[in-house]
Amino acid sequence: MLINLLAAGAQGAPQNKFGFVEALQQGGFIAYATVIILGIMSFGSFYILFTKYFEQAKILRQYNAIRSTFWKAPTLREGTSKLDKNSAWRQIVDDGLSAEEQHAKMTDALEAHDWMHSSLARSEATVNARLASGLPFLATVGATSPFVGLFGTVVGIYRALIAIGLAGSASIDKVAGPVGEALIMTALGLLVAVPAVLAYNYLQARNKRIAELLTGFSNDVLANITSRGAVKPSVAAAAPVKTTAAPAKPAATPVKS
Repeated sequence: MLINLLAAGAQGAPQNKFGFVEALQQGGFIAYATVIILGIMSFGSFYILFTKYFEQAKILRQYNAIRSTFWKAPTLREGTSKLDKNSAWRQIVDDGLSAEEQHAKMTDALEAHDWMHSSLARSEATVNARLASGLPFLATVGATSPFVGLFGTVVGIYRALIAIGLAGSASIDKVAGPVGEALIMTALGLLVAVPAVLAYNYLQARNKRIAELLTGFSNDVLANITSRGAVKPSVAAAAPVKTTAAPAKPAATPVKS
């Protein structure tokens, strides 16, 4: 008896004809194309976010190793053996040493400092450009995906108006599907845009921090090369041990006779 009542209730329950899939089916080619474009934008945004995050984390992790091992080597050439072969930090050191060798072959009167400084600046620019790759895509997605969703919204509203005109009345069954489709497209556009903007700002801030570290490291490399290894950053030197002076003993109180 109970099973029959449940079966009858399930059969008599109204079917939802205004779901997401139904809205896409009513929207046709334009609705499907809009969702596919937004899906590609969303996938590309998250792909760039994770790949760039791990790339930045690797560079920052290598920098911590540089502070503890690289500057303890007697020369830069020996220090490069302690760096990863394809790291950004090794690229700067290699470019600095290469610029030093090239300056010795020049016949024009060009100061070594200016030549090596420009060479290291080019090396920094190369690393920064590699880190910034992909970020324009995030900026583009954040700026354009709401308008892609808005395009689907406009088309949905247009279809709702056509349905009203053909029916001669604004009944809910005629406009619910197109209006629901329009709202879904707006929501999808915002759902794609917000993570892209947040990811862009987050990665951009980390890139600025890495650029500061690269500038400081290249300046240290330049100073070390031009001073023939005499100048090294203070982080390489061992921290001086602070000795606490023993407290002075109080003067003896004179005994009154």
